[in-house]
Amino acid sequence: MDKIKLGFALLLLIAGIAGFYYLSDSAMVIRVISVLGGLVLATVVVSFTTQGKQFYAFSRESWEETKKVVWPNRKETVQTTGIVFAFVLVMAMFLWMIDAGLLLAVKYLMGQEG
Repeated sequence: MDKIKLGFALLLLIAGIAGFYYLSDSAMVIRVISVLGGLVLATVVVSFTTQGKQFYAFSRESWEETKKVVWPNRKETVQTTGIVFAFVLVMAMFLWMIDAGLLLAVKYLMGQEG
């Protein structure tokens, strides 16, 4: 039964997208409402399936977990950003030196010293 519901939800979503193109002479607002309507109806149908219920439970648990995260304050964010920029600068210079060294080595091996 869930497969039938999922198939119906897919058809609703496709119908919303098809409505967007079918209503090409209508205002953009109407066309977007067609897509959003298909998406909302498909979501409602999917919510009655086992997979939909599991996804809703997973989403709710994920939201609760994000509330437990300790987010960095401004000072920590600025310090981390500074470290990242410094590392990128050092790495860029290192790679430039390696590239220049390899270029000189290739020129030397090809007999184009200079």
